[in-house]
Amino acid sequence: MGRVRATDLRKNPRPRERVNPDQIERYARHLVLKEIGGSGQNALLDAKVAIVGAGGLGGPAALYLAAAGVGRITLIDDDAVSLSNLQRQVQFDTASIGQSKGRSLAARLGAINPDVEVTVQDRRLKPGNAQSLLADHGLVLDGTDNFATRFAVNDATLALGIPLLSGAVGRFDAQIGLFGPTGPCYRCLVPALPPQEQNCAEVGVVGALTGIAGSVMALEAIKCITGAGDTLARRLWIYDGLRAESRTVRLTRDPECPACSHA
Repeated sequence: MGRVRATDLRKNPRPRERVNPDQIERYARHLVLKEIGGSGQNALLDAKVAIVGAGGLGGPAALYLAAAGVGRITLIDDDAVSLSNLQRQVQFDTASIGQSKGRSLAARLGAINPDVEVTVQDRRLKPGNAQSLLADHGLVLDGTDNFATRFAVNDATLALGIPLLSGAVGRFDAQIGLFGPTGPCYRCLVPALPPQEQNCAEVGVVGALTGIAGSVMALEAIKCITGAGDTLARRLWIYDGLRAESRTVRLTRDPECPACSHA
């Protein structure tokens, strides 16, 4: 329960030689962790992760995954950086305004770690292209802020058999879950579009909260890839920033789920 085998997350791994001296220094703090070590670091270097949304959640998650040595990262986002993004999307700066979010973030990731191969998809993920955009990845992170895209990501990852880390924030609250083909999917939690969907532009969000949530998503991704600890599989992590309290709740598969009930 709560574990995902690292070998399940390595799609088309690249053949690698042993970690070189520069990498030994770069990843030294991982290598001394018994839960990660050399085998876990090699798993990170061999991993291929897709991040849907290069904004408040996807940005910090991507920064930490690149720093951790995730070998291949695909950024999927068709938006451009705006002034209002800078209150929370700290991967960008004032000079980034008007630039493609994906390409601006990709440049930042490359500057952080030249080991990382970054692919940018300047397209909005939709039901018609979701499977083609996400195929051949070992793990998908969804940090988008609308349910239509979340449903499209969920349905595509179910069809492809790829684990999905989904995060959401609003006001002072955050939640993150790991959904997969062997457990409850995202639509077991949210089966249909809410009657009054609201996003961060409407309800607001404190900027630092997105960094917390994105960092937790990166940590969960690292655990999934390396096999360290227990992941959020079949659980939902809920954080109340006003009270500085968090809890996890158990998720179960909905037998009436419109997405996975017949899987």
